[in-house]
Amino acid sequence: MKVGVVGASGYSGETLVRLLLGHPQVTLDTVTSRQHAGKALAQVIPAVRGLDRGLRFVDSDAAALAAGDVALFFLALPHGAAAAFARAFVAAGKKVIDLSADFRIADLGTYASYYGEHHAPELLPRARFVLPELAAADWQPAALIAAPGCYPTSILVPLVPLLRDGVVTREHIVVDSFSGVSGAGRKVDESYLFVERAESAKAYGLLRHRHLAEIEEQLALHCGGKVIIQFNPHLAPMRRGIATTITVPAAPGATEEKLYAAWRRAYAGRPFIQLLPSGETPDTAHVTGTNRVDMSAVLDPRTGNFVITAAIDNLLKGASGQAVQIMNLWCGFPETAGLS
Repeated sequence: MKVGVVGASGYSGETLVRLLLGHPQVTLDTVTSRQHAGKALAQVIPAVRGLDRGLRFVDSDAAALAAGDVALFFLALPHGAAAAFARAFVAAGKKVIDLSADFRIADLGTYASYYGEHHAPELLPRARFVLPELAAADWQPAALIAAPGCYPTSILVPLVPLLRDGVVTREHIVVDSFSGVSGAGRKVDESYLFVERAESAKAYGLLRHRHLAEIEEQLALHCGGKVIIQFNPHLAPMRRGIATTITVPAAPGATEEKLYAAWRRAYAGRPFIQLLPSGETPDTAHVTGTNRVDMSAVLDPRTGNFVITAAIDNLLKGASGQAVQIMNLWCGFPETAGLS
C-alpha cells in the first residue's frame, strides 16, 4: 500500500518518514514540503541516507496529491493547515490520519474557543478521535482519523479506566506534565534556543492550555459525564519525552490492588502499555525511541490520594508512532508492525 506524509520536514513528519521507510507492509511514496520541494529526502533528513529509495520532496498541493494513487495520507501539519488537505483527500476516497488538532475535538464551539475558526467543519461528523487502547471497536469505518496529542495520551491512558471503574473520584484531579522541547515543533524562536532552555524548566499555558479541550472532552465521552481537571503543563530541558503525574483522590474502599486490576482489565494484551510495580516510577529516558506508555501508581495513606505517574515519547506514542499504530489497526496489519 502506498502512503504519503504531508508536512514531512517537521519533527513529527521526520519521525513518520523514518518509521514508514522501515514498515514491512507499506511503501512510502510521497513526502511533501513547500519549503523543501524538489530536494532529495536524504538531503533534508540525513538520518535516512541509504534507506530513502531516491525519494524527493514534492510541493504540498492538495488537489494534485488527491489525484494520485497514494491510498493513505498522514497530515503532519499545524492546526488550521491540515483541514484543507483533509477535505481534498476524503473527497477523493483516501484514508487520512491527522496529527494536528483540527479533528480531535468533536464540538465545534469548543474547538473555536481554543483554536479559532475551523476550516472544514463539515468533516467533523465523519472524523473519529482514536487512542487505540481506549477507542470503541466501531471506529474503523471512519473517513478520517484524528491522532491524539502527546499530553492527552499520557493523561487519558492512565486515568480513563480508573474513572470508568470508580476507583478514583471525578473531583480534585490535578495533572502536572513535563514536555521535551520538541513538543513545540521545529521553528525558529528565541524561547527554544539551547541557551534559553538548557538548565531551565518552567510552567506555561496554565489554566487554558489547548490540549485541555481534548482531554476533558474525551474524559466526558468515556465516563458519561463532565470531568474537570487542573492541568499544569511544564517545559523541561530535554529534547523529547512527556512525564505526567496525576494526583487524584481515591474512591471509598479503593486500594492499589483495585487500581492495578482496573488497568489490567483495560489493557490486557495491549503491546504498548507497560504497568510498573507500585513505587517504581517511569522515566522518560526509558521510553525514548519507543511507542510505549509506562505507568505506575501509589496510594498515599496520609492524604488519601492516588499518585499516578506515566511517561511517553512525545514524538512516538505522543504523535508519529501512535499514528502508525492507528494505520496498522485500520488496515489490518499487526498492531506492532514497524514499531518494534
